[in-house]
Amino acid sequence: MILETIPVGMLGCNCTVFGDETTGEAIVVDPGDDIAHIQEIIERNSLKVGMIVITHAHIDHIGGAHKLRELTGAPVYMHEADKMLSDMLDVQATWLGVEPPPDPGIDTPAKEGDLLHAGAVEAQVIHTPGHTPGSISLFIASEKTLLAGDTLFHGSVGRTDLPGGNSAQIKQSISGKLYTLPEETIVIAGHGGTTTIGREKRLNAFVRG
Repeated sequence: MILETIPVGMLGCNCTVFGDETTGEAIVVDPGDDIAHIQEIIERNSLKVGMIVITHAHIDHIGGAHKLRELTGAPVYMHEADKMLSDMLDVQATWLGVEPPPDPGIDTPAKEGDLLHAGAVEAQVIHTPGHTPGSISLFIASEKTLLAGDTLFHGSVGRTDLPGGNSAQIKQSISGKLYTLPEETIVIAGHGGTTTIGREKRLNAFVRG
């Protein structure tokens, strides 16, 4: 399996490219910016992008999705509950003092339990609202790896004070869904370094297992 994560944009959003080295099929998660860098990963590994997944519609995660779709032709996959956030990318841009990116819309709506495939690599969609209403996480069981978006971080959780945030929901998403995964599961968060489910269950100050 190919799996590369790079920080992109001014807020250092972790964009992950994963795929099947045999078929060359790949999925790109959270292309928030720096599309040229993401494209370099795609070309270096001779990948064909079959889907662009947005874990949630904050500008630092969705900002480059329109451009990447133009380059690859891959559909944008996102939960419809976050459309209200993608509809206000112009407002989000003012928070950061940047030009608003084009809204990519939603080509394929995300749903709890969906199975996404890049060749033989399978990722299960987990709806994890709280940071935003439509936040999703991807669990790649074969690699014991979770792409958690901004729901769960090393020692922390996603903020809930922005539009659509809900502190009770994010705690339920983490304790009721993410903490049920194997403790050795590696967590790739939306920002910062990796952690494991077991570590967060024991030590996370916001949500203990």
